[in-house]
Amino acid sequence: MSHTHLSREREQLKMLVLEMMSKTTESVRHSLEAFSEMDTDKAQDVIDADNDINELEVSVDEKCLRLLALEGPVAGDLRFILGCMRVSVDLERIGDEAANIAQDTVVLSLKPGLDFYQRLTVMGYKALDMLKLAGRAFSRENTDEAVQVCKMDNEVDELNSKMIKHVIGYMADHTPAIERAVRCINVARRIERIGDLATNIAENTVFISQGVNIKHYCRFDNR
Repeated sequence: MSHTHLSREREQLKMLVLEMMSKTTESVRHSLEAFSEMDTDKAQDVIDADNDINELEVSVDEKCLRLLALEGPVAGDLRFILGCMRVSVDLERIGDEAANIAQDTVVLSLKPGLDFYQRLTVMGYKALDMLKLAGRAFSRENTDEAVQVCKMDNEVDELNSKMIKHVIGYMADHTPAIERAVRCINVARRIERIGDLATNIAENTVFISQGVNIKHYCRFDNR
Protein backbone atom coordinates (compact mmCIF):
# COMPACT_ATOMS: atom_id res chain seq x y z
CA MET A 1 0.00 0.00 0.00
CA SER A 2 1.44 3.38 -1.04
CA HIS A 3 2.39 6.00 1.50
CA THR A 4 0.10 8.47 -0.31
CA HIS A 5 -2.88 6.14 0.09
CA LEU A 6 -2.16 5.58 3.77
CA SER A 7 -1.81 9.33 4.34
CA ARG A 8 -5.19 9.86 2.71
CA GLU A 9 -6.77 7.14 4.87
CA ARG A 10 -5.18 8.66 7.96
CA GLU A 11 -6.62 12.08 7.13
CA GLN A 12 -10.09 10.59 6.64
CA LEU A 13 -9.82 8.91 10.03
CA LYS A 14 -8.79 12.19 11.63
CA MET A 15 -11.77 13.97 10.10
CA LEU A 16 -14.07 11.27 11.46
CA VAL A 17 -12.67 11.65 14.98
CA LEU A 18 -12.92 15.45 14.74
CA GLU A 19 -16.56 15.14 13.71
CA MET A 20 -17.15 12.98 16.76
CA MET A 21 -15.25 15.51 18.87
CA SER A 22 -17.45 18.34 17.59
CA LYS A 23 -20.70 16.50 18.30
CA THR A 24 -19.56 15.44 21.75
CA THR A 25 -18.43 18.95 22.69
CA GLU A 26 -21.79 20.28 21.48
CA SER A 27 -23.62 17.72 23.63
CA VAL A 28 -21.68 18.73 26.73
CA ARG A 29 -22.32 22.41 26.06
CA HIS A 30 -26.03 21.82 25.51
CA SER A 31 -26.30 19.66 28.62
CA LEU A 32 -24.80 22.47 30.71
CA GLU A 33 -27.12 25.02 29.12
CA ALA A 34 -30.07 22.74 29.80
CA PHE A 35 -29.03 22.35 33.44
CA SER A 36 -28.42 26.07 33.92
CA GLU A 37 -31.78 26.98 32.39
CA MET A 38 -33.64 23.86 33.54
CA ASP A 39 -34.65 23.51 29.90
CA THR A 40 -36.16 20.05 29.44
CA ASP A 41 -36.47 20.37 25.65
CA LYS A 42 -32.76 21.07 25.32
CA ALA A 43 -32.03 18.25 27.75
CA GLN A 44 -34.04 15.84 25.62
CA ASP A 45 -32.12 16.94 22.53
CA VAL A 46 -28.88 15.95 24.29
CA ILE A 47 -30.32 12.56 25.22
CA ASP A 48 -31.46 11.97 21.63
CA ALA A 49 -28.10 13.08 20.17
CA ASP A 50 -26.22 10.39 22.10
CA ASN A 51 -27.15 7.83 19.43
CA ASP A 52 -25.28 9.86 16.81
CA ILE A 53 -22.14 9.87 18.95
CA ASN A 54 -22.43 6.12 19.49
CA GLU A 55 -22.71 5.53 15.75
CA LEU A 56 -19.63 7.66 15.09
CA GLU A 57 -17.66 5.61 17.61
CA VAL A 58 -18.60 2.46 15.69
CA SER A 59 -17.50 4.08 12.43
CA VAL A 60 -14.14 5.14 13.92
CA ASP A 61 -13.61 1.67 15.37
CA GLU A 62 -14.38 -0.04 12.08
CA LYS A 63 -12.05 2.22 10.11
CA CYS A 64 -9.23 1.76 12.61
CA LEU A 65 -9.57 -2.01 12.56
CA ARG A 66 -9.61 -2.04 8.76
CA LEU A 67 -6.47 0.08 8.58
CA LEU A 68 -4.70 -2.14 11.11
CA ALA A 69 -5.66 -5.26 9.17
CA LEU A 70 -5.00 -4.08 5.62
CA GLU A 71 -2.43 -1.28 5.71
CA GLY A 72 0.26 -2.68 8.02
CA PRO A 73 0.92 0.70 9.68
CA VAL A 74 4.12 1.24 11.64
CA ALA A 75 5.67 3.92 13.85
CA GLY A 76 3.73 7.19 13.74
CA ASP A 77 0.90 5.82 11.63
CA LEU A 78 0.36 2.95 14.04
CA ARG A 79 0.38 5.32 17.03
CA PHE A 80 -2.12 7.56 15.30
CA ILE A 81 -4.56 4.74 14.60
CA LEU A 82 -4.32 3.33 18.11
CA GLY A 83 -4.64 6.82 19.56
CA CYS A 84 -7.77 7.50 17.52
CA MET A 85 -9.35 4.30 18.82
CA ARG A 86 -8.66 5.40 22.39
CA VAL A 87 -9.92 8.93 21.80
CA SER A 88 -13.17 7.70 20.27
CA VAL A 89 -13.83 5.53 23.32
CA ASP A 90 -13.31 8.54 25.60
CA LEU A 91 -15.56 10.71 23.45
CA GLU A 92 -18.35 8.13 23.57
CA ARG A 93 -18.10 8.06 27.35
CA ILE A 94 -18.20 11.87 27.48
CA GLY A 95 -21.34 11.75 25.37
CA ASP A 96 -22.85 9.34 27.87
CA GLU A 97 -22.04 11.69 30.74
CA ALA A 98 -23.62 14.61 28.90
CA ALA A 99 -26.77 12.53 28.37
CA ASN A 100 -26.76 11.57 32.05
CA ILE A 101 -26.55 15.22 33.08
CA ALA A 102 -29.47 15.92 30.77
CA GLN A 103 -31.49 13.11 32.35
CA ASP A 104 -30.80 14.49 35.83
CA THR A 105 -31.86 17.92 34.57
CA VAL A 106 -35.22 16.59 33.44
CA VAL A 107 -35.90 15.24 36.95
CA LEU A 108 -34.52 18.30 38.76
CA SER A 109 -36.66 20.63 36.66
CA LEU A 110 -39.79 19.27 38.35
CA LYS A 111 -38.95 20.94 41.66
CA PRO A 112 -37.58 24.33 42.80
CA GLY A 113 -33.88 24.91 42.26
CA LEU A 114 -31.23 24.85 44.97
CA ASP A 115 -28.81 27.64 45.77
CA PHE A 116 -25.70 25.85 44.50
CA TYR A 117 -26.86 25.09 40.94
CA GLN A 118 -24.79 28.02 39.66
CA ARG A 119 -21.63 26.62 41.24
CA LEU A 120 -22.24 23.35 39.43
CA THR A 121 -22.64 25.22 36.16
CA VAL A 122 -19.33 27.04 36.66
CA MET A 123 -17.61 23.72 37.30
CA GLY A 124 -19.24 22.29 34.19
CA TYR A 125 -17.96 25.03 31.95
CA LYS A 126 -14.41 24.52 33.25
CA ALA A 127 -14.67 20.86 32.20
CA LEU A 128 -16.05 22.00 28.83
CA ASP A 129 -13.04 24.30 28.41
CA MET A 130 -10.82 21.28 29.02
CA LEU A 131 -12.64 19.31 26.35
CA LYS A 132 -12.38 22.15 23.83
CA LEU A 133 -8.65 22.50 24.47
CA ALA A 134 -8.18 18.73 24.24
CA GLY A 135 -9.94 18.76 20.88
CA ARG A 136 -7.74 21.59 19.62
CA ALA A 137 -4.63 19.80 20.87
CA PHE A 138 -5.66 16.60 19.08
CA SER A 139 -6.43 18.46 15.86
CA ARG A 140 -3.02 20.16 15.85
CA GLU A 141 -1.12 17.36 17.60
CA ASN A 142 0.02 20.11 19.96
CA THR A 143 1.69 18.68 23.05
CA ASP A 144 1.84 22.02 24.90
CA GLU A 145 -1.94 22.38 24.74
CA ALA A 146 -2.36 18.74 25.70
CA VAL A 147 -0.28 19.15 28.85
CA GLN A 148 -2.26 22.29 29.73
CA VAL A 149 -5.44 20.16 29.74
CA CYS A 150 -3.81 17.80 32.23
CA LYS A 151 -2.99 20.71 34.52
CA MET A 152 -6.56 22.07 34.30
CA ASP A 153 -7.89 18.75 35.57
CA ASN A 154 -6.58 19.47 39.06
CA GLU A 155 -8.84 22.52 39.31
CA VAL A 156 -11.94 20.58 38.28
CA ASP A 157 -11.09 17.81 40.73
CA GLU A 158 -10.78 20.36 43.53
CA LEU A 159 -14.08 21.99 42.61
CA ASN A 160 -15.74 18.58 42.61
CA SER A 161 -14.41 17.79 46.08
CA LYS A 162 -15.59 21.14 47.47
CA MET A 163 -18.98 20.80 45.79
CA ILE A 164 -19.65 17.36 47.23
CA LYS A 165 -18.68 18.51 50.73
CA HIS A 166 -20.94 21.56 50.40
CA VAL A 167 -23.91 19.51 49.17
CA ILE A 168 -23.52 16.92 51.91
CA GLY A 169 -23.50 19.71 54.49
CA TYR A 170 -26.57 21.24 52.87
CA MET A 171 -28.41 17.92 53.03
CA ALA A 172 -27.93 17.77 56.81
CA ASP A 173 -29.91 20.99 57.27
CA HIS A 174 -32.40 20.65 54.40
CA THR A 175 -33.92 17.19 54.60
CA PRO A 176 -36.71 17.85 52.03
CA ALA A 177 -34.06 18.60 49.41
CA ILE A 178 -32.10 15.36 49.84
CA GLU A 179 -33.24 13.78 46.58
CA ARG A 180 -32.33 16.89 44.57
CA ALA A 181 -29.04 17.20 46.44
CA VAL A 182 -28.09 13.60 45.64
CA ARG A 183 -28.78 14.24 41.97
CA CYS A 184 -26.55 17.31 42.16
CA ILE A 185 -23.75 15.17 43.56
CA ASN A 186 -24.27 12.88 40.58
CA VAL A 187 -24.04 15.86 38.21
CA ALA A 188 -20.82 17.02 39.89
CA ARG A 189 -19.30 13.57 39.52
CA ARG A 190 -20.32 13.41 35.87
CA ILE A 191 -18.69 16.78 35.25
CA GLU A 192 -15.54 15.63 37.01
CA ARG A 193 -15.57 12.52 34.83
CA ILE A 194 -15.81 14.64 31.69
CA GLY A 195 -12.67 16.43 32.86
CA ASP A 196 -10.91 13.12 33.42
CA LEU A 197 -11.86 11.88 29.96
CA ALA A 198 -10.71 15.14 28.36
CA THR A 199 -7.40 14.55 30.13
CA ASN A 200 -7.26 11.06 28.61
CA ILE A 201 -7.68 12.61 25.16
CA ALA A 202 -4.86 15.05 25.88
CA GLU A 203 -2.60 12.23 27.06
CA ASN A 204 -3.32 10.29 23.88
CA THR A 205 -2.46 13.36 21.83
CA VAL A 206 1.02 13.35 23.36
CA PHE A 207 1.27 9.61 22.65
CA ILE A 208 0.28 10.16 19.01
CA SER A 209 2.63 13.09 18.49
CA GLN A 210 5.70 12.00 20.44
CA GLY A 211 5.25 8.30 21.28
CA VAL A 212 5.50 9.18 24.98
CA ASN A 213 3.12 7.78 27.57
CA ILE A 214 2.28 10.48 30.14
CA LYS A 215 -0.75 8.71 31.55
CA HIS A 216 -1.04 9.26 35.31
CA TYR A 217 1.91 11.70 35.24
CA CYS A 218 0.50 14.81 33.55
CA ARG A 219 3.82 16.13 32.35
CA PHE A 220 5.94 16.03 29.24
CA ASP A 221 9.44 17.29 28.58
CA ASN A 222 10.50 17.25 24.90
CA ARG A 223 13.86 18.88 25.41
